[in-house]
Amino acid sequence: MRASDLRLVPLSLAVWAATWAGTAGTATAAVACVVVAVSVAATAWLRRSVAWAAVALGLLLGLGIGGLHHARISTGPVADLAERAAVVTIEVTTRTDPQVHPAAGVRPGYVLLRARAVAVTGRGSSWRVRAPVLVTASGNQVPAWSRMPVGGTVRVQARLQAPQPGSDITAIVRVSGPTETVAPPPAALRAVEHVRQGLRDSVSHRRPEQRALVPALVLGDTSAITPAITDDFQATGLTHLTAVSGANLSLLLALMLIMARWAGVRGGWLRLVGLGGVVVFVALCRTEPSVLRAAAMGLVVLAALGAARIGTGLRNLAVAALMLLLVDPFLSRSTGFALSVLATAGIVWWAGRWGGVLGRWLPGVVAESVTVPLAAHLATLPLVAAVSGRVSVVGILANAVAGPFVGPATVLGFAAAGLSLLSRTAAALAGFGAAWSAQLILWVAHLGARLPGASWPWPAGPAGVLVLGVSSITLAWLMPRILRSRLVTLAVASVMVIGFVRPPTQPGWPPKDWVLVACDVGQGDGLVLRVADRQAVVVDAGPDPALIRRCLDQLQIVAVPVVVLTHFHADHVDGLLGVLDHRRVGEIWTSPLGSPLPETAEVGEIAAARRIPVRVPPVGQHGTVGDAAFQVLGPVGAGPPAAGGDPAEESSEENDASVVVMVTVAGLRLLLTGDVEPSGQQAILGTGADLRADVLKLPHHGSGRQDPAFIGATHARVAIASAGAGNSYGHPAPRTVQLATSLGMTVLRTDLQGSVAITARAGRLAAVAQR
Repeated sequence: MRASDLRLVPLSLAVWAATWAGTAGTATAAVACVVVAVSVAATAWLRRSVAWAAVALGLLLGLGIGGLHHARISTGPVADLAERAAVVTIEVTTRTDPQVHPAAGVRPGYVLLRARAVAVTGRGSSWRVRAPVLVTASGNQVPAWSRMPVGGTVRVQARLQAPQPGSDITAIVRVSGPTETVAPPPAALRAVEHVRQGLRDSVSHRRPEQRALVPALVLGDTSAITPAITDDFQATGLTHLTAVSGANLSLLLALMLIMARWAGVRGGWLRLVGLGGVVVFVALCRTEPSVLRAAAMGLVVLAALGAARIGTGLRNLAVAALMLLLVDPFLSRSTGFALSVLATAGIVWWAGRWGGVLGRWLPGVVAESVTVPLAAHLATLPLVAAVSGRVSVVGILANAVAGPFVGPATVLGFAAAGLSLLSRTAAALAGFGAAWSAQLILWVAHLGARLPGASWPWPAGPAGVLVLGVSSITLAWLMPRILRSRLVTLAVASVMVIGFVRPPTQPGWPPKDWVLVACDVGQGDGLVLRVADRQAVVVDAGPDPALIRRCLDQLQIVAVPVVVLTHFHADHVDGLLGVLDHRRVGEIWTSPLGSPLPETAEVGEIAAARRIPVRVPPVGQHGTVGDAAFQVLGPVGAGPPAAGGDPAEESSEENDASVVVMVTVAGLRLLLTGDVEPSGQQAILGTGADLRADVLKLPHHGSGRQDPAFIGATHARVAIASAGAGNSYGHPAPRTVQLATSLGMTVLRTDLQGSVAITARAGRLAAVAQR
């Protein structure tokens, strides 16, 4: 193997940094880039180095192209109208499939899609334009926009909004009026959609999860992917399979080339087979930026497969990244682009060598199927941790196990799409194979996500990412030595399995005498009250099953006599499956107000499927559960939202319908308030109930809407704000934190301190934070 050719890598990285600076649109970034370029040029002059001179030129070229693209996007009639939040009549040509986001808690359902504005009328003038925009529609506009075909042109009344700095769009188009079709999609796009629909039809009689996953694997069509699938794929590091990615295309190409080799194809014809796969991939997935990016990365892997020089693949990768950045400088700001480059680099740099070593004692097909996703996962691990704050420990094994089934599912899916033009029966047969290959991937994701150590929290700061990066490189360096021996490979796999089943525990967590834990479930509530050994009452389940499941596993809870869902907003009920899985659950208490309807129905279906009784506790009810005594204080006077009311008002009524409970356990009084707002707080205060407590769970995540008299009546020593780090609501509100501290309360925050525990040691209250 010849030495690696890395000469183009510094140039590619320089252009990446320079395009990022150029698209920032700030003088500071531009000046900094110019200073660096001049310094590099001076070094090139002193050293008489062509390579250094090329880097300096790349910096200036990238800065110039990035600046030009930023100027093109941030100026013009659409940008000016967006800055003034103008109401306009605008014509847009859709460029991507609609992304439908169902209602979640206080947020109504909405649709997002990317489009190109071609005409706009506003403030008394009209213009023909060509500007990239993001269209969002909500309310009664959702049905029409969720069916919007790609390539069609429509006219609509909307309010324009300026995007965030550094964005690759000129404006956000918030639809406010009916839609009028101006032109249908071109014939070519209609033909592509016909083939895509053929794929969906070929799996239409399969199981729901199979019907959802096959189009996602083949086309990146995630419209039918459920939150449960998304959660499990995130926990197991398989999310990249449901997106149009270079790594996913590489798996498709790898299998196609293996099949071609078996058929006797050799030499240049082998590359033609792969090139044909890329062409079909781009045609069916459409020429969106993410698809072109995936195709470029796939071609890099195609060129590297079978080559004896790793350096050739890295050189091709550097060229591909360089060209993509020059064509679309805003890719420099794309996490997806960075993941694609890293995944492809991992495959090119590591997968071939690892596959050769593993192939000494495993069939070559199995070895390649394992090492390609393994290399991609390890290469992207630091960036994924930086974005998510978590490390998918099970992801390495999950990718290795699921990898052999991704290629068949994708190839058979493409075959089903093509055969749908000739024979529905043949397409259904190919769809059957694709669906069952997808089912095996689903089983891997579901089983892996249920493991207690599926993913571990990881600091997302520079130090944490650096440690993880060094660890990943070290593990990659050791991998050939590990894979060379069956015994060592099995030993390492066994250690990993132990880590999945019994993850390492944080010293001192949970504290020995805990009575209440406010779990870090992100932007939501998830409270755990200890009522007996390894038994607890859970009050709200947060928005994510994985997060509440992990918290309960850390607390070693095996039985939950009562689950209290204070109200039906998504940030309180969507994590319910994480409470119920692998635990004995007695009953579920809920709010008397069955709204929002989708979440209410989902809770009812989940409870019915598991035969768990659901009831509404009446206000004034007293009772005990294990060592804890409960008194239900609210909601007082809760009723259904007014028909046709404002969504914000409906949300307040749903919040005020929260179940409010006073708990006495281990000599402490704990007031748990759900999301009750001032009117609901005043209603409870008006009943004359004794609100004195040692610990107060601040209502509604510590929002700014509080009744000072209610908060003051608790005389609490500790107040807990359960909120997500960096949440867009600003919870907890500074004025609420100030109110609590002015009343002598110590404020604990899950967004800053992680999970927090209240302990009772010899009758004395204490608090312990997880971080």
